[in-house]
Amino acid sequence: MTTSSEIAETIVVTGASTGMGAATARELASRGYHVLAGVRRQADGQALESARIRPVILDITRPEQVAELVRTVEADGRPLRAVVNNAGIAVNAPVEVLPMAEWRRQFDVNFFGHVEVTQALLPALLRSRGRVVMMSSLGGRLAQPTYGAYSGSKFALEAVSDALRRELAPHGVTVAIVEPGAVRTEMVGRGGVTARRLVDGMTAEQEQRYAGLMDAILAQSETFLRGGVESAQAAKTIADAATTRRPRTRYTIGRDAALLTRLARILPDRVLDRLLSSALSKNAPAAPTAH
Repeated sequence: MTTSSEIAETIVVTGASTGMGAATARELASRGYHVLAGVRRQADGQALESARIRPVILDITRPEQVAELVRTVEADGRPLRAVVNNAGIAVNAPVEVLPMAEWRRQFDVNFFGHVEVTQALLPALLRSRGRVVMMSSLGGRLAQPTYGAYSGSKFALEAVSDALRRELAPHGVTVAIVEPGAVRTEMVGRGGVTARRLVDGMTAEQEQRYAGLMDAILAQSETFLRGGVESAQAAKTIADAATTRRPRTRYTIGRDAALLTRLARILPDRVLDRLLSSALSKNAPAAPTAH
């Protein structure tokens, strides 16, 4: 780790307002890099700003803000070492229940926005022989019930990352995928709020089919918040993926991600289905006792 001298290179981190993004920006700055930290609000930027962190207003679903980011990178003058595509949202609901507008929003943020940022910054990365870090998820390798939209966006991101890695390898740009499991971030809590709103909007028939499942998923998310890896710890792995000389193609964060991604590769689908169902049943709230 470099802490005593300044590194004349820049790294872009999207989704740096809170959680893993903010922690990653700070971790990279502590290693001597100059960080352009994408935030949605000026107040979030003020909390991050330091000698080596420059907040930039960035909603990756808005092309004009992505274009402004490119101009900022060019004006910065330092080689672009990496872009960490971290911005993301999580919306959990059964496929039948989730409105199409929420499907599109999930993919706009978790998939299309990352593709647009990557396309926009590739000229600078090709000049510097830099790196693309894609923040996927355990959900990018394993789709639990109610994770259809979220996992769909992450599965797509994994596929594009594989294609991009193979396209750019001859040109000196490397691509690394990071797959966190349970991490204590604000995103999980915000997703829970959205999920509860969607539950309230279900029809009576949908509620009969899915209310128990949604209760179990929400309970599981709360367990993740309590027992997950701290954002600062996750940030060390992300920073390694962005800066190590010879990166792995994939990194996992947390024991759950390491174990379940391995099981997803080797277990038959039906066995995996039963394993996930059993895990959810343990999180299901107990039925009320009759008086």
